[in-house]
Amino acid sequence: MVIGYRLLKLMNRKGDETMNKRIIYCIVIAFAVILSSCRMSVSLTGGTVDPRAKTVAITTFPNNASLVNPTLSQSFTTALKDKIQAQTPLTIVNTDGDYTIEGEITNYSVNPVAIQGNDTPAMNRLTITVRVRFYNKFDEKQNFEQSFSRYADYYSSQNLSSVESGLVTDISDALTDDIFNKAFVNW
Repeated sequence: MVIGYRLLKLMNRKGDETMNKRIIYCIVIAFAVILSSCRMSVSLTGGTVDPRAKTVAITTFPNNASLVNPTLSQSFTTALKDKIQAQTPLTIVNTDGDYTIEGEITNYSVNPVAIQGNDTPAMNRLTITVRVRFYNKFDEKQNFEQSFSRYADYYSSQNLSSVESGLVTDISDALTDDIFNKAFVNW
């Protein structure tokens, strides 16, 4: 406080332009030194990526569910890669990334919901569950293994094959948001 007062008093002297420039120069240098000594991280939509991290390895999620959608493995993996590329500065590699995301699809099921009075379901529910393993090369405390599950309902009067593609896209988007938030936003 006293130093700040003395600096202001020195800067207010008339005819001492050189001294004012020196003080401002010293303040700028001190501020730059303080900033350069801080550890920084990149923040993305509320998430953080270690500044040393440049790559992420995302393996294909095999479909190990008892009911198999033949395109789900590839479409889900692609959706996850797209999400991470859009939200981080990381480059996707096949192996040995600074971050690694791997796992498998463990459930793909259709179950009736909203049973009507005559025991006929008004709605069906498509549920997809994935088990994810996340590895952070720089901070092992952030590693996790967790299952994520999401669902979408559709009218039982609709044939699953006619709405399946849209439902899978919606569920995959929700799952990739959950995985991204857990890995990079720490929710």
